[in-house]
Amino acid sequence: DDVPSALHELVLSRTRGAPLRPVVRIRSTRAVRRLLDAEGGVLAELSLDEVRAHATAAGGGRAEWGELEVELAEGVHAGLLDTVEKKLRKKGIVRADSPSKLARALRDTGVGDAGVRRPPAGVVAASSGSYVLSYLREQVGVLVDLDPAVRRELPDAVHRMRVTCRRLRGCLRSYRSVLDRRVTDPVAAELRWLAGELGAARDQEVLRERIGASLDGLPDELVLGPVAARLRVWDVSRDEDVRSRTRKALDSPRHLRLLDALDALVRHPPLRSGAGRKPARTMARAVLKEYGRLAGRMDLALAQPSGRSRETELHEARKAAKKLRYAAEVARPALGKPVARLGKQAKAVQQLLGEHQDAVVAQDTLRRLAVAAHAAGESAFTWGVLHGRERAGAEARQRELPGVWRAASDPALRAPLEH
Repeated sequence: DDVPSALHELVLSRTRGAPLRPVVRIRSTRAVRRLLDAEGGVLAELSLDEVRAHATAAGGGRAEWGELEVELAEGVHAGLLDTVEKKLRKKGIVRADSPSKLARALRDTGVGDAGVRRPPAGVVAASSGSYVLSYLREQVGVLVDLDPAVRRELPDAVHRMRVTCRRLRGCLRSYRSVLDRRVTDPVAAELRWLAGELGAARDQEVLRERIGASLDGLPDELVLGPVAARLRVWDVSRDEDVRSRTRKALDSPRHLRLLDALDALVRHPPLRSGAGRKPARTMARAVLKEYGRLAGRMDLALAQPSGRSRETELHEARKAAKKLRYAAEVARPALGKPVARLGKQAKAVQQLLGEHQDAVVAQDTLRRLAVAAHAAGESAFTWGVLHGRERAGAEARQRELPGVWRAASDPALRAPLEH
């Protein structure tokens, strides 16, 4: 049978355009029984499935098993499930060890048996290279898994995919002593492209929620004119464009080539001499180097007078804090609590600067909305109120910054990594 195009799209990050073919067939026969109370009311529905599965390839395996599903009737207390489970356990019926019939069919017929994953050739156990590649492998898996979630427009999926791109980029950038940048730099550039294509959708999501929540919090007497209606029109007019941009990026050959390149990078890593060294030397040095970059950015930002120049430098400092945080993430399994503490402080700096940047971006958007309202003959008063609140919020974050940076730049945090 033909596979629906919608399903093709949801598995594209795994198939990369390769044709789909059946690998296992499942036949399930169901018998339904109802659990009744003393008055004959339905408490729950019990479905007994007799399942048969066989692999479609020649010589493929077969499997048979039974499953019992219990679904409570509407309004029935969830505690009844515990009672039913206890009764079933006494009869020797235990919880399934697979999340679905398909998962069990793939496992029991041998179709889903990928064998034991071995590290790439040349990677020494407990070396810097082994930790870096383990992190990369994990994040590549996350990126592939998030592809269908973004296509389905699930909550927070775009943000998570964008963060995953940054984590991968940060790892490739920070650990150039482990992996040859002649190979990794082009991959990092493509990750930057993908994050940029996702950025418009994420920025729109943040602005929609931020401005909407701020507007909802205003007293009625401060809301003059069709403010909510204009906000909705602005959102709808932009939303389809940014969603289309995201879909085009994920459907593009460029995206699929990036996924192939990431797979190749993990399977055949371009190792350098640092890959075989102990983490206490190579990875600690990489983390401290990112700290030095952040410190330089913070010094420059804090030396700027208030205004656009400082806002620009604070944004650059925020990006440097992210890079330090992600470098620490990679090293945490190897270096433990010392690098985890430094990463935690980098995250605090990043989050504060992120709140500041969100307020700066919101001010620009609110000004444009105010101009559009004025041009349409509407009152711009409420937009001005919201703009003032965002400006005050940005100034408050700047006042908090020296204290947060003081904690993050404490030499005691770095001392264990310097020895």
